[in-house]
Amino acid sequence: MRQSEVRDKRFSVIGGARSGVAVAKLLRLHGAHVFLSDRAPAEKMQQVMAELEQAEIAFEVGSNSQKILDADALVLSPGVPSDMPVVQEALAKGLKVVSELEVASWFCRAVILAITGTNGKTTTTTLAGRIFEDAKRDSAVAGNIGVAFSQVVDQLTEQGVAILEVSSFQLDHIESFKPNVSVLLNITPDHLDRYDHSFEKYAAAKCKVFENQRKDDMLIYNYDDEVVRAQVHERSNPSVKKLPFSQKIRLPEGAFLDGEILAIRIDGVQSAVVEARQISIQGPHNLANAMAASLAATALGIPTASLRATLKNFKGVEHRLEFVREVNGIAYVNDSKATNVDSVWYALQSFDRPIIVLLGGRDKGNDYSPLVDLVKKRVKAVVAIGESAGKVVQAFTPVTRVVEGKSMEAAIEGATKMASAGDVVLLSPACASFDWFENYEHRGRVFKELVSKLQQSK
Repeated sequence: MRQSEVRDKRFSVIGGARSGVAVAKLLRLHGAHVFLSDRAPAEKMQQVMAELEQAEIAFEVGSNSQKILDADALVLSPGVPSDMPVVQEALAKGLKVVSELEVASWFCRAVILAITGTNGKTTTTTLAGRIFEDAKRDSAVAGNIGVAFSQVVDQLTEQGVAILEVSSFQLDHIESFKPNVSVLLNITPDHLDRYDHSFEKYAAAKCKVFENQRKDDMLIYNYDDEVVRAQVHERSNPSVKKLPFSQKIRLPEGAFLDGEILAIRIDGVQSAVVEARQISIQGPHNLANAMAASLAATALGIPTASLRATLKNFKGVEHRLEFVREVNGIAYVNDSKATNVDSVWYALQSFDRPIIVLLGGRDKGNDYSPLVDLVKKRVKAVVAIGESAGKVVQAFTPVTRVVEGKSMEAAIEGATKMASAGDVVLLSPACASFDWFENYEHRGRVFKELVSKLQQSK
């Protein structure tokens, strides 16, 4: 649907969180008739209800009624699963069902840079945003990170860049969404409960980021990830300009290591960006993130000198390998955003010091076997936390010392007792946070608050 077709159309928005409210307001602003539905009880929706009333948007809370189906199209917030009964009923009736990401794209005049992957997308998106900001380019960072795309899309001009972190959930119901530059970082098992426990379906959802791209569009992808490489080969349009990045081989085009230098080569022109050791965010996963962001920035005209300066000074993302403080020679690091096994695999490779790692939470069907060898080599002890503590104990007791922490406070206390000067206490749970906490941010904040109270020895 084009922007000009929205006026006087009827849209039902399902989900009253950040993205749902933003897209409802956007549609209403452009002349649509909008109805928002959320199952949360009224006492939890007071602020949202006030916002909707002020915007003259009709709504219901506490249930999803049949009124939703009295529409020309349904718009889903990212947290709304496709198998929800009212969504399935709408599809059966032939109603258009689209995502908030799709709707926002109808109104976008700016260049779209869309970044996805199982891991690293928040860091890469934030870094890309900093690169454009430091270069004084008109841009906005949005999507699955902080601000909904619908909230900022009207603010961007044709000279601007929309830098979007996009999740598989946001991509599930796109139709015409087409980034000028797409980035696919990696694909490893995650959120399989939303995809019939099928890795193939999950991978296909990730690849929707480039399914509508054609000639003059660019696809940046991780050449070192075999799944990504195969999916790009199988699913991408042959006319799309493909720019791979690799830490392992020197590519004819894309981003790669030229000795110790991060180099970029596009259309036969090679530039030496920065020494890898000078990039402020360290670890192999962050080198991949830096390569992806640098390729996208270079492809969209950011000068190498400006790019180099940002790479040397960017401090990373909250809750992603975030250094909290050092107490009595022990470094405490918050990696609460590591909600799957693959994230922890990268985190454990980011330190050359003995690690005491806090693992566990609400399990998403984790297979911990990929971590066993790393834990054996690098981890001094594991503190098992949350609902899945028993599973963590069972997985790692054969290879290292494992204790249980019955609360975050007890877990930090136990880790501190086992740690010595020179060690790292790392919160990298590999699990969702909804057993003890509201979300991973809440978990990370509690960890940081407790660490801030630890006493230095006199």
